[in-house]
Amino acid sequence: MSDNKKNLYYLEELPDYKVASDYHDVRGWDVIDAENRTVGKVTNLLVNKELERVVYLDVEVNKSLIEFGYKTYQVPASEGVHGFINKDGEDHLIIPIGMASLDIEQKRVLTNQINYNSFAKAKRFNIGTAFDRDYEFNLFRHYTSNDAIDLAIIDEEFYNRKEFDNTSHRRDTK
Repeated sequence: MSDNKKNLYYLEELPDYKVASDYHDVRGWDVIDAENRTVGKVTNLLVNKELERVVYLDVEVNKSLIEFGYKTYQVPASEGVHGFINKDGEDHLIIPIGMASLDIEQKRVLTNQINYNSFAKAKRFNIGTAFDRDYEFNLFRHYTSNDAIDLAIIDEEFYNRKEFDNTSHRRDTK
């Protein structure tokens, strides 16, 4: 994928970018699902350069989650059946930043809207793999159970949804 078509960048790919001082840097924090089970650990942040903000958390999933849903697949609601299967080595997935809240005291990311089974059945990727917008949209549909979202339209309006609102990640500035 060429950079001019690339939509998302890992924070570490952007030397002029860093986590703003009024936001928590959650890299290294455990990710906890809606059933209070550990899903994995945040390893990186994905930035939309046009918006100049983080829109996804990159999570390395636990081996137990991979074993729980190893050969599962998710079929997108777009035309025809285009299922996909998780393969060996695919141990990362992304979570929209607005679908995660923070437990500051225990340094944990809470995903109360997404359960363990949803994570297990989500399409994963290898670290460093450039994923396309189809992956992003299909995973978004999977997490939200909303097949009505029009995947043909991708612009900054997509990231204005509550699922990408990162205001809960701000530090308390009182």
